[in-house]
Amino acid sequence: MTQAPAVHLHRPKVEFFNVDELTNIDPKGFVRAVERYHIEPWGLYMARSSDHPEFHYIESWLLPSLSIRATVFHFTPADLRDQDFYVDIGEFSQVSATKWKSVDHYLDLVVRTGRDVELLDVDELLAAHAAGYLDLAQAQQAIETATATIDGIAAHGHDFDAWLAAQGIKLTWR
Repeated sequence: MTQAPAVHLHRPKVEFFNVDELTNIDPKGFVRAVERYHIEPWGLYMARSSDHPEFHYIESWLLPSLSIRATVFHFTPADLRDQDFYVDIGEFSQVSATKWKSVDHYLDLVVRTGRDVELLDVDELLAAHAAGYLDLAQAQQAIETATATIDGIAAHGHDFDAWLAAQGIKLTWR
C-alpha cells in the first residue's frame, strides 16, 4: 500500500490589509506595497505587484459575507495555470474603517469558468483540526462554505461571476 505524502502542517495563514497606508502584510510578516484598494459594501479589493517566481501580479477580493477570498493571479508565461479564479475559504473581516484581516481556513477552490470547480487541501484542513489549529466549529464552517460555494458556482454553469451576481455582488478586475 502506498502511503500518502505528509501534510505540511501550519497554523492558519493571517494577512492584514491597511487601506490608508496602501500596504498588505502577508502571512510571513512581509509588508507589501499595494497599488490599489477599493471598498464596496460586499468587500475589499486589492491589487499589487508580486515578487513570486510564478506570478507577477495579484488581484483579490475579500468577501466577508461569503467567507471567501477570490484571487486572480497574473502568472508568468512559463508558469501559466488552467484556472480563472483561486478561492480561499476562511474568515475575512473589516477590523476598522481602514484595516481588514484574513484568516485562511486551509480549503481552496480552483474555478475554471464553464467547466468545473476543484476542491483543494482537505488534508491540510483535517491535519490542522487534529493539531488544534481550528476547532470543530471552524472546520465544519470551512467545509460548509466550500461546499455551498462549489454548489452555487456549479448551479450557475460553473460561472463564478454569475453566482456572485445572483447574490448582488459584481466584482471588477484590472
